[in-house]
Amino acid sequence: MSWFLFYSFIPFALYSLLLFMYPLSDFEVERSFHSHDYKAGDEMEVTIIIRRNIPFPLFYLIVDDIVTPSLFYRSAHQKAKAMITPGFRREIRLRYAVNELPRGEHEFTDVRLKTGDFFNLFEKESTIACKDTVLVYPSFVDMVYRPLESRYDQGMTNSNVKIQKDTTMATGIRDYQPGDRFSWIHWKTFARTNELMTKEFEERQSHDILLVLDRQASPAFEQMATFSASLIRAVIKKGAQIGMLSIGEDHIFHGIRGGEEQQSQLFYHLAKVRPDSRFHLAKVLEGEGINYQQSAAVMFVTSTLTKPLILSVNNYAKRNSSVIIFLIKEKGDPYTSDEKALKAMAAARGIWVKVCFEGEFEEAFAEVKKA
Repeated sequence: MSWFLFYSFIPFALYSLLLFMYPLSDFEVERSFHSHDYKAGDEMEVTIIIRRNIPFPLFYLIVDDIVTPSLFYRSAHQKAKAMITPGFRREIRLRYAVNELPRGEHEFTDVRLKTGDFFNLFEKESTIACKDTVLVYPSFVDMVYRPLESRYDQGMTNSNVKIQKDTTMATGIRDYQPGDRFSWIHWKTFARTNELMTKEFEERQSHDILLVLDRQASPAFEQMATFSASLIRAVIKKGAQIGMLSIGEDHIFHGIRGGEEQQSQLFYHLAKVRPDSRFHLAKVLEGEGINYQQSAAVMFVTSTLTKPLILSVNNYAKRNSSVIIFLIKEKGDPYTSDEKALKAMAAARGIWVKVCFEGEFEEAFAEVKKA
């Protein structure tokens, strides 16, 4: 019986010896993604490809994809880890999915491989560097932007939305061109020079927007990022220009511009931004303030409405600029009586406060005409 056990154990002992000599450095790891363009809430599929040159039979192989924990913030799985039986295979493909991607920059650093013998008496482990970075942009909703006011001198860029000229506001004259209306002829100049001249009228300008993002820590910060992205997209789609001041640990300012490039830059910032402000927004506005062109409408995005904030924002309302505070709330959060009183206080100072609940962002400008 003892000799039987001895000879029966020899194959396992020999396998353990060969496994000890087998180099895990023979493995090469590659990581690929189904797409590189993600926004918060999407599902991401990751494929790990493991290749090796020596087809040594492995009883099991534990594959652990090392990634920042923030990636699994909303996912049903908290780790990307699996155990497989590779056998003699030279190439192994593993796939896993991360549902409900959170906004932010997520780093994939290494892939850890671990194997052992049949009785788990001997184990080998190797960590293979395989660095990748995935940037998840904030989600957005379809929002229809409506200017807060109709000013002819506000903004620097003509809107690409067709608006009729106001024929009551003549700003100059020019040479007559075929197709000009008969009522546009400047008869006084014609009587004096005997040459047909046409009146030039003021064209409505698009509203320039400065978005001020409050980066104070808040449970509703992700909703604030979603709202800001939706607002930026709606304003640029309307043909207006927008800039952003992000107030947190550092103050990041993006100048007022328009176009797809501006939208990409602002979305990139919103993808990486964190709620790291150590001070309340009112204190920052009182201390450093913000520099902007006075013709731009200022929109504050915050999750906390206080009396000091309204008093600080009131200074900007006095500069003949349109000022609005968007108070962002999570779904189901109460709209307190104190907040209602503060909203009335702001309205008395010419500041419009709009309370936006998660899931109702597309109605943010529904009351502009009433306001």
